[in-house]
Amino acid sequence: MTRIKFCGLTREEDIKAVNELKPDYIGFVFWPRSSRVVTREKASELKKILDPSIKAVGVFVDEDIEVVKLLLADGIIDIAQLHGHEDETYINSLKNSTGKQVIKAFKIRSGDDAKNAETSPADWVLLDSGMGTGKTFNWEIIKEVKRPYFLAGGLAPDNAVEAIKALHPYALDVSSGIETEGIKDTKKMTDFYEAVRKEDEHD
Repeated sequence: MTRIKFCGLTREEDIKAVNELKPDYIGFVFWPRSSRVVTREKASELKKILDPSIKAVGVFVDEDIEVVKLLLADGIIDIAQLHGHEDETYINSLKNSTGKQVIKAFKIRSGDDAKNAETSPADWVLLDSGMGTGKTFNWEIIKEVKRPYFLAGGLAPDNAVEAIKALHPYALDVSSGIETEGIKDTKKMTDFYEAVRKEDEHD
């Protein structure tokens, strides 16, 4: 079964929608330069009303490791997703000190990027076109990646099935593809979820 992650949730309405649909993961963005950024306090409020069966992922870019550790320790997030220059030492320290899972994101432009993702000590890797670009990348580059990965970048209800058929990723990670004018759109969220689950039934 292909897992689903709805990223960049910021409102109570977003949480109510995911509680109905039950994706596997949702994402809170803690990067200050993102249009979808949430504060620790806001994320805490939203996490309290999130269905406990859905894992909350915190998205960071070169954040102070102590900040990330505290969010994990306090249960505001369940998993850390790293989009900056975090090295193996940072990843291992985060994993070992918290006992929580870490996702490391890789911007895929060449085969070398795919090879780096293959060897990362993170529990999961996320293969993307770039931080929140809303564009797909050349999927041919990652056809040989053997480890399970989250696929991101330009995904939407109309290409989710194509992505599954072409790549069989562990999970699909979508943000702008389920928005209308920068706000999460419940209909698009539902369409994306149903497209993926319908394809799973065919497999």
